Amino acid sequence: MIIKHYADVEPGTYAGVPEGIQVREMITDRDGAPRFALRVFDVEPGASTPFHTHEWEHEVFILKGKGKVRGEGQETPFQEGDSVYIAPNEAHCFMADSSGPVQFICVIPSKNQCQL
Repeated sequence: MIIKHYADVEPGTYAGVPEGIQVREMITDRDGAPRFALRVFDVEPGASTPFHTHEWEHEVFILKGKGKVRGEGQETPFQEGDSVYIAPNEAHCFMADSSGPVQFICVIPSKNQCQL
């Protein structure tokens, strides 16, 4: 069993991710998790993750804040407590409102199976 506190995991970023986005890789294959990676994203007010697509699904839970998920030709609002499913090959990005930061949990297949 592994227990990590959010504050003890160093924030980082992935190549191509713009300013205002930090990622904490809470549990990954480096911890012995063979199938899934659990990450926490912190998005500054007005910032957005890159608009992108990939072949794997992922599930997101909004811990705090509000904003929109951009898809192909649509923007859908989200708020604290919402969960979001992104299907494989679905173009998407998460945009924080200018009123405050957004924090969300994102679960994807293990890092050795995919990369942002």
